[in-house]
Amino acid sequence: MREDLTDFTQQLSDPDPVRRAQIAMKKPLPKRFYAEVSVSEGEGGFAVKLDGRPVKTPARNALAVPNATLAAGIAEEWRAQVEVIDPMTMPLTRMVNTAIDGIASDPQAVSDDIVRYAGIDLLCYRAATPTELVRRQAERWDPVLAWAAEALGATFLLVEGVMHREQPKEAVDAFRQRLSNYATPLQLAGLHTMTTLMGSAILSLAFAESRLSAEDAWSLAHLDEDWTSQQWGSDAEAEHRRALRLAEFMTAADVFRHALAE
Repeated sequence: MREDLTDFTQQLSDPDPVRRAQIAMKKPLPKRFYAEVSVSEGEGGFAVKLDGRPVKTPARNALAVPNATLAAGIAEEWRAQVEVIDPMTMPLTRMVNTAIDGIASDPQAVSDDIVRYAGIDLLCYRAATPTELVRRQAERWDPVLAWAAEALGATFLLVEGVMHREQPKEAVDAFRQRLSNYATPLQLAGLHTMTTLMGSAILSLAFAESRLSAEDAWSLAHLDEDWTSQQWGSDAEAEHRRALRLAEFMTAADVFRHALAE
């Protein structure tokens, strides 16, 4: 049964929450095979155990974290499973698995990918029209870029339209330097997920630096989408996809906060 669970969770490692939902609908869920869930502290941190046996990640590493609160949250996800084990309802477990199996061995690659987003950041690409959208972008996005220039020493250039423009090396390097303060696998897992879901590394770092709340960062990242919905309306499928992304985003923010408290 444990092998069946490992196979299932490996297939739910896709970073797109919508894609994971599609995979989950096609696969039978493994049955719950344990009676008791516990957390114990050891040399590797706080481990989650099922009937006294440590939970393993899909890559067969120990599912252990350095934060007791985060471990308790993971344990609660396992307790909440009833007849079957549904990883779609276990976002903390999935993200910690990603940190342990996919980031710990090469954190620099993940950090570099976040920096790459800074070079093509959402906040730097502005609409030419209509006037109201241009005004709204400037009103809400400019203060964040001003913060980056003042607090990080990273002055990013604005681009009208979607044609790529290289950002100053000095700005990207300054961003990279501040990001290096957040180098643990859990911190990077949270920030990378937030960055990819928003399309903005600057907003993610502003959250990390307590310049923005998670809710405000999410709202700023969806300024264009919200403006379009206000003009033309939205549909149920789009709202559902956004709700899935938001849930993933808030989990990432929680993981980062827990990692920051290590």
